[in-house]
Amino acid sequence: MAAPLVSLRGLVARYDAGPPVLDGVDLEVERGASIAILGPSGCGKSTLLHVLGGLLPPAAGSVTFDGEDLADLDADRLADLRNREIGYVFQDHHLLPQCSALENVLVPTLVRGGEDATGRARALLDRVGLGARLDHAPSELSGGECQRVAVCRALINQPRLLLADEPTGSLDAEAADQLGSLLNELVSADGVTLITVTHSERLARRMASTFELRGGALRESS
Repeated sequence: MAAPLVSLRGLVARYDAGPPVLDGVDLEVERGASIAILGPSGCGKSTLLHVLGGLLPPAAGSVTFDGEDLADLDADRLADLRNREIGYVFQDHHLLPQCSALENVLVPTLVRGGEDATGRARALLDRVGLGARLDHAPSELSGGECQRVAVCRALINQPRLLLADEPTGSLDAEAADQLGSLLNELVSADGVTLITVTHSERLARRMASTFELRGGALRESS
């Protein structure tokens, strides 16, 4: 049986000297899986993504990505992993306002370059229905279109893990449904592992499995 892509063991996370935000979290995520993590505001969902993405070191426990313990990686390897292996989609798209849709998608490639990055960016934008909007600035796009650009940006380096933090939280119901469908289609087609944290049970139902985070603990929902 193949090892999980992501594994958390006894994870504890806190900010400064405060109480634990996450307290003894265990989680294994298989390659190609799609999971949703539900929970109320302030329960630690975003913190969990920050730990998974190597942005926040745990206070205790371990985080492994494809068998590598993140605590054993030096700064260069950790930065390379975040750029090449992990994609992020945030609630607020965080697009650069002065750049076009195409230029925003290409931003993660500036670190490492790559063959025909522009061609891949154009192809991704075409897949999400924005092939005719390549040169439009974020201010010229709807909220749903901006989130689609953000998804393309997250996928441009062909990551193995996609982390989505409330990706539909700022969208109306129709745009949220479209983005939820798009995430599933893209990760299925590309074999990407998807972990999304959300308030939306509607989005969570689109994932293969659902967990609930409360009181610093993670439990799989029935």
